[in-house]
Amino acid sequence: MEANPFCLALLLLIFASAMTISNAKTQYHDFVIQATPVKRLCKTHNTITVNGMYPGPTLEVNNGDTLVINVVNRARYNATIHWHGVRQVRTGWADGPEFVTQCPIRPGGSYTYRFTIQGQEGTLWWHAHSSWLRATVYGALIIHPKEGDSYPFPKPKREIPLLLGEWWDANPIDVVRQATRTGAAPNISDAYTINGQPGDLYSCSSRDTIIVPVGSGETNLLRVVNSGLNQELFFSVANHKLTVVGADASYVKPFITTVLMLGPGQTTDVLITADQPPARYYIAARAYASAQGAPFDNTTTTAILEYKSAPCPAIGVLVKAVMPILPEFNDTATAAAFTKSFRSPRKVLVPIEIDENLFFTVGLGLNNCPTGSSSANCQGPNGTRFTASMNNESFVLPSTFSLLQAHHQGIPGVFTTDFPATPPVKFDYTGNVSRSLWQPVPGTKVYKLKYGAKVQLVLQGTSIFTAENHPIHLHGYDFYIIAEGFGNFDPEKDSEKFNLVDPPLRNTASVPVGGWSVIRFIADNPGVWLMHCHLDVHITWGLAMAFLVENGVGELETLEPPPEDLPLC
Repeated sequence: MEANPFCLALLLLIFASAMTISNAKTQYHDFVIQATPVKRLCKTHNTITVNGMYPGPTLEVNNGDTLVINVVNRARYNATIHWHGVRQVRTGWADGPEFVTQCPIRPGGSYTYRFTIQGQEGTLWWHAHSSWLRATVYGALIIHPKEGDSYPFPKPKREIPLLLGEWWDANPIDVVRQATRTGAAPNISDAYTINGQPGDLYSCSSRDTIIVPVGSGETNLLRVVNSGLNQELFFSVANHKLTVVGADASYVKPFITTVLMLGPGQTTDVLITADQPPARYYIAARAYASAQGAPFDNTTTTAILEYKSAPCPAIGVLVKAVMPILPEFNDTATAAAFTKSFRSPRKVLVPIEIDENLFFTVGLGLNNCPTGSSSANCQGPNGTRFTASMNNESFVLPSTFSLLQAHHQGIPGVFTTDFPATPPVKFDYTGNVSRSLWQPVPGTKVYKLKYGAKVQLVLQGTSIFTAENHPIHLHGYDFYIIAEGFGNFDPEKDSEKFNLVDPPLRNTASVPVGGWSVIRFIADNPGVWLMHCHLDVHITWGLAMAFLVENGVGELETLEPPPEDLPLC
């Protein structure tokens, strides 16, 4: 009797699924948040770290693996951990932003994050999501293909995570607290770092400069993460071309460049071939500072790409590394050319029939000095206090419940669902903006989305106080960036530029200075999801909002119940 081909196919499918499930592993980790003496720039600070490491431990998983991470807070500050870019399908309780999906882990407390990596491969990262702790509390999260699967490019000889960071010669929590007290912009960082080290161009630093050893002719994968707090960065390797193959844990159509631009939160995977004369070459990063007239850290961090066959220097002779030519700090043309180069490797299913057509302005503002306040509390421009907003709403975090708790338990009075779908007032967003629009309204508002809604969102930068590039991150989702441009978005003219064939899939979009980006996604992950500017000074000032995505039908479209150890406020 002949076997039924349909039954055979079904058996093979069940077997393949079982194999995939059996290959998936559960990893258990302990993260202890604690103060650790860390010496940089000639001085030792009692720095908040994870497991005494700065940066923190690198987590390496396979697509499909589950992570169970017990976080113990032995620091003197509230803390949470966010797994930046992880989809967190139905596991919003593990997302981590303070007072959004959980109350913070109090000093002495603990919380176990449980989540599964589903359909993501590449480089992500994790970081604190409470005050400015993420200045030093962060690490790489590397997602390899499932066992038996391979990269869509030749396997590199070795893989090197390079985490770009910012270092303050001070306690970062004190820096943000002072800014909150005075209403002025916070002090800028004193150094940039690569894997926690400033590099050769800073005092007391050259002994610990990061060395990346390579063999002549080999191709390696650099996993570059901008873990900086407030600064977008240009990145380059002297005399070497970089082939971009991934970003934000999604593969991209490979393209060649000599310079990367990453906003805080963004990751870029690049292949680099050691095809130059054996020597030492600087890997370097410095600011892309798009806000006109605003102070920024104008220093350069370096690591060294060192050929193993490079001739040894004579005793006492210092062999200098070759320095790359980095763009000028205000080179917006290079930044825009880079971000516009991204494409998905093949045709993708972009949402076409749109259910929710949203338009959000993003930018700064200035609040008048409150009545009765002293001038010491109003040290922003002309005696004001800095603020920031989306659609003229300056986001205020709750303090008694997290948004997700309040939503799940039906607790009234924590938030409202009237975040505006469009700006309350239409104006010349990137021109001279009337002073009457400079003061946003503080509030805790979310925008409600039905499960499965197809969403288009225009992110429009404004020139209130100053225009600048804003890296906008959406929690719980990846999205397609279908277009970006300068000036005010024009729905008729600019819709013609939409890439609905192979747009890149990202979790953080760099909204161009004085310009706009258009993103699309399907609201298929129930929960409350923060969307904010990843310049931490801006989220501190209120440049954020949250989407409340309702449950769909059945268990697989419903938020999981909260874990028993969810921290209490």
